[in-house]
Amino acid sequence: MKAIRIHETGGPEVMTLEDVELGAPGPGEVRVKHAAIGLNFIDTYHRTGLYKLPLPTGLGLEAAGTVDAVGEGVTTLKEGDRVAYGAGPIGAYAQGRIMPAGRLAKLPDAVSFETAAAMMLKGMTVRYLLRETYRVAAGETILFHAAAGGVGLIACQWAKALGATVIGTVGSQEKAELARANGCDHTIDYRKENVAERVREITGGEGVPVVYDGVGRATLEASLDSLRPRGLLVSFGNASGPVDSFDTGLLSAKGSLYLTRPTLMTYVASDEALRENASDLISMVASGKIEIAVNQRYALADVTAAHRDLEARKTTGSTILMP
Repeated sequence: MKAIRIHETGGPEVMTLEDVELGAPGPGEVRVKHAAIGLNFIDTYHRTGLYKLPLPTGLGLEAAGTVDAVGEGVTTLKEGDRVAYGAGPIGAYAQGRIMPAGRLAKLPDAVSFETAAAMMLKGMTVRYLLRETYRVAAGETILFHAAAGGVGLIACQWAKALGATVIGTVGSQEKAELARANGCDHTIDYRKENVAERVREITGGEGVPVVYDGVGRATLEASLDSLRPRGLLVSFGNASGPVDSFDTGLLSAKGSLYLTRPTLMTYVASDEALRENASDLISMVASGKIEIAVNQRYALADVTAAHRDLEARKTTGSTILMP
């Protein structure tokens, strides 16, 4: 089968499509034939070496497809089952692969392979952010950066379903309209407006109890200045670059603030935690409370173009690779 591999870190050009031998699954494993593969910003961190992996390596954490072989001792899955995953292990950029059975979620017929491949990592991220890192309650107002991105569009819908008011940052009028169509109550164009000042205006000077920031370096100051006293900054990504040399004294100076840097992999480290998270996500999507926007599709062989477009912020919603 064909799979994307990297032998060195760097730009999109380091990814190559190679022939890979795929054998039979071992004990506790299944073999999955992919129907669609998810593209996520974390994939670029792995490719560039920001998040280090042993080389050579595959890339990708998310895909959906059909079980076509089952290893010894697997009782939860059988051949023909529709499955998806979004928390690795690394290597989803492939036509198929061997997977630990416990890291797969069964898909109902109501959720297509393309939808599943576009939603698992992003949707599971939203689930832990809104339901565990900070448990958003009805009537609260939250700030979510990059509201028109793949994570942002899911987060806006989920937060609205919880009864929250959502303020989202965007980079264009087109993205503002997209975010509002997906449940964002107030949009702030960070290219033209002062984010923190607008948040204060919207909240009557109070600020928000939580800011969800997957952008990183470029939004750190605005995030801190948007929080009310004892508010929580959830820094869960580095789209603009990592935050370096953070002065913890800022947290006291700006109102005894809290800062956390969570990751999905910690929240779904056990198979039980993963099942609970994935089940909630799949139920929300199957019920129609959350719609997944698959706005870009690329052939697996065109993954370099997909990465370039993602890093240039040319994409909206979710992007998938077709094997």
